[in-house]
Amino acid sequence: TEVTEKLEEAVTIWIKQIRQILVESEQMRREADDLGPSAELEYWKARMSTFNSLLDEIKSSRVKKIISILQAARSKTLKQWKELDGNVTVAANEAKDNVRYLYALDKFFCPLAKASPITMMEHVPSLMNTIYMIYCTSPYYNTSERMTSLLLKITNQMINTCKTYLCEG
Repeated sequence: TEVTEKLEEAVTIWIKQIRQILVESEQMRREADDLGPSAELEYWKARMSTFNSLLDEIKSSRVKKIISILQAARSKTLKQWKELDGNVTVAANEAKDNVRYLYALDKFFCPLAKASPITMMEHVPSLMNTIYMIYCTSPYYNTSERMTSLLLKITNQMINTCKTYLCEG
């Protein structure tokens, strides 16, 4: 029972740490007003990296051994652990899925940033079709909040490109 208590203490600390990561990941993002769409991709890549690392740690043999010992001891901390394990898995899957879909838009980011306003407009129909495809097929990216954030960044990029064009022209 002494060993079980020590292991439960360790798992309780892990639970607090993982909860903190999950809470921070769900907080509102504070971003500059003029960020372009590549910032959205970078955000999700960083989030994917964080949650994949966390998943790797959760699935490590050391953690699995501790959890199996606590299962044998019928520890009450396992209910919280399993819930958090599921939440981390969902967050990792969301980030991975969003990165995959945003990579489909990546080919438009350079033309949006480097083109003239006239040539930029040539890319808008296919860009919007790709965004529509993401909205229709992504299980995570099809929310009003996610789409608004993405469209805002695309609009910011278009405005910045037009500003640059006007200042240089």
